[in-house]
Amino acid sequence: MAKPSHATWGGRFSAGPAELMLRFSESVSFDRRLAPFDIQGSQAHAAMLAHVGLITERERAAIHRGLAAIGREIAAGQFTWDTRLEDVHMNIEQALTKRVPAAAKLHTARSRNDQVATDMRLFFKYACAELQAGIRGAQRALLGLAEANRDVLIPGYTHLQRAQPVLFAHHLLAWMEMLDRDHGRLGDVAERANWCPLGAGAIAGTTLPIDREFTARALGFVDAKGRPRVTRNSMDTVADRDLFLDFAAAGAVFGVHLSRIAEDLILWASAEFRFVDLPDAFCTGSSLMPQKKNPDSCELLRGKAARLQGNLQTLLTLAKGLPLTYNRDLQEDKPPVFDTFDQALVCAEVLAGTLAGLRVRADQCAAAVADPALLATDLADYLVERGVPFREAHHAVGAVVRLAEKAGVALDRLPTADVLAVHPGFGADWATVFDLRRAMAKRRGTGMPGPAQVARQLAHWRRELR
Repeated sequence: MAKPSHATWGGRFSAGPAELMLRFSESVSFDRRLAPFDIQGSQAHAAMLAHVGLITERERAAIHRGLAAIGREIAAGQFTWDTRLEDVHMNIEQALTKRVPAAAKLHTARSRNDQVATDMRLFFKYACAELQAGIRGAQRALLGLAEANRDVLIPGYTHLQRAQPVLFAHHLLAWMEMLDRDHGRLGDVAERANWCPLGAGAIAGTTLPIDREFTARALGFVDAKGRPRVTRNSMDTVADRDLFLDFAAAGAVFGVHLSRIAEDLILWASAEFRFVDLPDAFCTGSSLMPQKKNPDSCELLRGKAARLQGNLQTLLTLAKGLPLTYNRDLQEDKPPVFDTFDQALVCAEVLAGTLAGLRVRADQCAAAVADPALLATDLADYLVERGVPFREAHHAVGAVVRLAEKAGVALDRLPTADVLAVHPGFGADWATVFDLRRAMAKRRGTGMPGPAQVARQLAHWRRELR
């Protein structure tokens, strides 16, 4: 009998692949991190094979024991990976077969195509849960910072120009909403991952009497009522990379949010703003200029955002021109996904650490928010309350602003007579508008930055994040 050129697929080949091809095509250098999920899937598959009578219960037990032992070795760093065996699946299967003769039956009714699809879906469920926990950690740090500075006011900005006053906590709660959408997106990805691919085979399933629902239950691919969920089309099962795209897209959007938060912090920490001091533990100095304190954690968060976007673009380009079903190109789908997971997770931790150590400079914030021009819109609202149409009120206040600029005085320091001359809607009490307490108290509507609404939102997030 001719000796196969490769232990797993070499029966029709007269010679094995070139050494260069082995190095070029191996994936075990990066897909070995799927080992826990591969072992979990193989144990469930063996249990199903025993359940339908394709292997004996004794064989199942031996396979389970062997896989568990290999799992412990891998976790302890004692397992020897062989790139000549291409990938994580074959490394584990070959090691198992040497120890457990019955392992030769393990690949019955299974292809590496549905095997890796299962591994990845298990990975996505795990990765989404880990990232959600990381985001919750950042949100808790954010909540602590908001509660500790709930009375601090700062200017809100549009076009990076001072616009209107807001509570500092309200600004932080805007970040909270961004992060919560990231948390929700990851939950959506995990939900879409919750369908079992095993049984799809290489492309067209199998003629053997398997029980896909049994395997789905064993692996936790079930709905809220415990009913098994199995993929519905064998071709789509092995060709589908939507989850990869969805996960990378969630990571990319999270990166955008990180970058925007980081940009705010970088500005606030600058000498021009001085609203906050960033923690020394997340900053570095200059090799030349001894006075420097550089916001490295925030700048790197901005940089990581580009990397996360790049991973999404890689996957979009990889998948865009492929015919159904599996193509070897898809081996390259894992490094971008793993990198997105690794980078997003450490970014969440760094954001949490940066926020937890942040010190707010209330005096600098108070000086900035004292600018009466921030309440110009409130002055227009004052006219509206006195029956002036808003467009007319807007124009009138613009004229008052122009007067103040021309006179070189603060908006609230104009002589009342000059203001009354601009528009008959102004009364002698026009300057009462320039009271920050009054201004914030009047912002009572849902989602507004007034004290009552901010207190309500803080209470909501305390309940949500406990």
